[in-house]
Amino acid sequence: MPHFVIDCSKNVIQIKSPKEIIQKVYDTAESSDLFDKGDIKVRINPYEYYNIGNTKDDFIHIFANIMEGRNVSQKKQLSEKIISELKIMFPNVPIISINIRDFEKATYCNKSMV
Repeated sequence: MPHFVIDCSKNVIQIKSPKEIIQKVYDTAESSDLFDKGDIKVRINPYEYYNIGNTKDDFIHIFANIMEGRNVSQKKQLSEKIISELKIMFPNVPIISINIRDFEKATYCNKSMV
């Protein structure tokens, strides 16, 4: 159920492969024990064109969308764990960030639910 969408500057995927980056986020999310095994989805969007404070600094930002029900402490630990791992993986990337948003159970729907 959780979706982790990684936006990054194109240069980031020249430092590490998309597969390595995706796997690191997947493994870190799975190790949190907040999600059922096999339910985690991770995608990456490298950008060639962007403006970061009027610079072309490299960046990584993760939009994490998870089903409601986790408390603030759990979400904070997940955020910090993922950012810590990426900070090790990319020591020279100046901007590495994440935000976690909750899916609302009442309005979430997928193909198997209809």
